[in-house]
Amino acid sequence: MRSRVRVATVAGAIVIGLLSLVSSPPALAGTYKGFADPQQVTLSGYAGSAMEPDISPDGEYLLFNSSNVAPNIPELEVATRTGPSTFRYDGPLPGEGVNEPGQLSGTPSLDRESDLYFVSPRSYGTTLQTVYTGRFEAGSVTGVHLVEGISGGEPGMVDFDVAVSPSGESIFVSVGDYRTGSLSEAHLALYQRSGTGFLADPASTRLLRAVNSAGTLDYAAAVSSNELELFFTRATPSEGATGLPAIYRATRSRPSKPFGHVKRVGAISGFAEAPSLSDDGSTLYYHALLEGVFRIFSVTRQPT
Repeated sequence: MRSRVRVATVAGAIVIGLLSLVSSPPALAGTYKGFADPQQVTLSGYAGSAMEPDISPDGEYLLFNSSNVAPNIPELEVATRTGPSTFRYDGPLPGEGVNEPGQLSGTPSLDRESDLYFVSPRSYGTTLQTVYTGRFEAGSVTGVHLVEGISGGEPGMVDFDVAVSPSGESIFVSVGDYRTGSLSEAHLALYQRSGTGFLADPASTRLLRAVNSAGTLDYAAAVSSNELELFFTRATPSEGATGLPAIYRATRSRPSKPFGHVKRVGAISGFAEAPSLSDDGSTLYYHALLEGVFRIFSVTRQPT
C-alpha cells in the first residue's frame, strides 16, 4: 500500500491563505486586452459557490464543481444554457462513478468527442492517479474509469486539475507538490494521446517553460481549438495581495513551438481562476471571488 496523501485542494481552490488578501492585481505592462465586458453567469436554481467552469464544445452545457469550503466536498454539477449568459441548473452531474459519496470530484473538461475528464483523489492512495474519464451524452456520463498513463509519479505529487484539448489529443495536467504536507509548488505538464491512454510529452518542459515560472503556482489551463493560445491561472503567494490568483494568456505560432508572450488577461480583476474557452474562441469563462462567494463569470473577445 502506497502512502496516502490528503488532497485538500482542487485547482481553482488553491486558497492557501490568500482569501484574506483579496484585492485586484496591479496593472502590469504585460496585459492582454483582447477580452472585455465581464459578466456574471446566471445559474438559475443554484445557490452557493460555483467553481471550475467548463463550457461544452457546442455551448449547450456548463459543467462546474460546487464549493470546496469546509465542510463541503466538491462534486461535479451540470447546467443547460437558456440564454447568452444564463443557464438552468440541472443538479449534480449524473452517472455511475462521477460523484461518489464522501469523495471529491472536480475540474471537468470536455473535448469535441464528448469525452469528459475530471479529477478525484478517491484511488490516489493505491494508484497515485487522480484523472478520470467517461462519456458525456445528453447531460449524463457513462463508463467512468481512470485514465491510463497520467500519474504524479511518486507519493505527494498530485495531479489536481486536468484540461483536455478540443481535439482530445492533448491533456494539460496541473501537478501539485504536497510532499511537505501542504502545496509548495504547482506547474503544468503536457500529455499526448497514445492508444486508449496518454503518455507524458517529452517536450513538455520546453513547450511550457515560459508558462511554468519559478516562484509561482501555475495551474488550471485551457487551450484554444488550434492549440495556439493557452490560458492558465498563476498565483505568487510570496507577493501577498499583489500575487493573488489571476488568469494569464500565452501564445505560440504553431503547435510544435513553445508557448511564450505570457500576459495577464486585463479584463479580469480580483481573485480569479480556472479559465475555460468557448470552442469558437469568443468567450472566456472563469470563476472569481465575489463578496466571499465563488461565482462564474465570462469575458468576450473584442474585434481586432
